[in-house]
Amino acid sequence: MTKDKLSYKLTRIIKSSLAAVAVPIFIIYIMIAKPDYAIMNGMAHVVLPVAHAVGSVITWPIRAIGQSAKWIHETSNLRTENEELRVRLDAALANKNSCDIAILENQKLEREIDIKLASPYKTVIADVQFDDSAFHHNTFLVNRGKKSGLTKGMVVVSFDNRLIGTIIDCGSQFCRVRALTDTDTNLAIRITGSDISGFLQGNGKSGASVGFFNDTKFVGRKGLKVITSNISGILPSGIYIGDMLDEKNVDILRPKDVSRVMVLQYNDIGSYK
Repeated sequence: MTKDKLSYKLTRIIKSSLAAVAVPIFIIYIMIAKPDYAIMNGMAHVVLPVAHAVGSVITWPIRAIGQSAKWIHETSNLRTENEELRVRLDAALANKNSCDIAILENQKLEREIDIKLASPYKTVIADVQFDDSAFHHNTFLVNRGKKSGLTKGMVVVSFDNRLIGTIIDCGSQFCRVRALTDTDTNLAIRITGSDISGFLQGNGKSGASVGFFNDTKFVGRKGLKVITSNISGILPSGIYIGDMLDEKNVDILRPKDVSRVMVLQYNDIGSYK
């Protein structure tokens, strides 16, 4: 019988199949009918390693696919997290950029109009308790005094850094403040963005006006900003007072316009308290 004939090939396949069937049948027969543990142990040392190796080879594609699927899932999660972090980083950088721009614009504005904020000064928060406008003297009380470190001559401003008045008397737990509208108000001022200075005086009613400018040719006009000057050493320079309404009058804050104020701990010799 030649190897090329179909019958020869079929004979080979049949013999291999019978051998494959006979081996497990023989093992089962030994285990049930004639349990020879010596034979079983001997066969176990041969069959089990072979079975383990065969099983490893057979299951390798499945395990490889499983590992690949796990890697793909983890990679997808990392890609999603990276995209979320990138979006957050872009938002944070944009916010930082906006803050930097705002800071630069604020610094530029301060340089241009010479207005100083209250932040460089030590401050005490106080409430406005009483407003007295009798006999053309406009004063008011605040509920902080010497126990809070306040003394005569300190400056009172609003929370948007506008000048309201100066302390003229102090008790242990209260202070009296002279408003800008008081007829005894006579403060050195300056027009922002210039060297033009003068004085602000209260009219005893609801406003104040400026005059006595060092430039006799200067004429005030609506919209010019007025700030404090430290010529006399009584007030810190650069505190915003208000905008001019016309040639003389200034739009100022009055005691009735505020309920809570900040006291700048600045003494009357031109230095910080």
